[in-house]
Amino acid sequence: MRKLSGDEMGRLSVAQCKELPRFPIVVVLENIRSAYNVGSVFRSADAFFIESIYLVGYCATPPHKEIAKTALGAEKAVPWKQVPKAAVAIQELQSRGYRVLAAEQTDSSVRLHQLPVHPGQKLAIVFGNEVTGIESDTLQCCDGCIEIPQFGMKHSLNIATAAGVVLWELVRYQLQNANDPS
Repeated sequence: MRKLSGDEMGRLSVAQCKELPRFPIVVVLENIRSAYNVGSVFRSADAFFIESIYLVGYCATPPHKEIAKTALGAEKAVPWKQVPKAAVAIQELQSRGYRVLAAEQTDSSVRLHQLPVHPGQKLAIVFGNEVTGIESDTLQCCDGCIEIPQFGMKHSLNIATAAGVVLWELVRYQLQNANDPS
């Protein structure tokens, strides 16, 4: 078994990333206090070719040393924008046809693997602060909530880990259903 080099893996350049169509998924990060977590989400968003990231509230924004350390250049390839309030970001996304879901455990959240999604459906996923989660006012603006099933003692994941799990599941669904005519 031989490890593949970067060229053999078919890596895209930053310029190519900016030209190619992406999966219709937007990440909204609300008040993420760790720039390392923001950078990690950029890296996952790049890996799964997510459309863009909205940085809301006091999230760090590129260029930033700690974002760069964990993003490893992904912050240059993934489109992003800074928005002062989550409600503004959500309203903008909804007006563009996105179904906006909060990644939060609530009394009405749907388990991620049971989320009804149509092929090509435009989705935006809101992820909240590492300690306090998504703000109540923000939850009220969303079209629903999803949660990652968890079976251990804690029932919580680091924001960067949670984003990776959710994004992969949504992209996996898009890949599986890309050629499904139903």
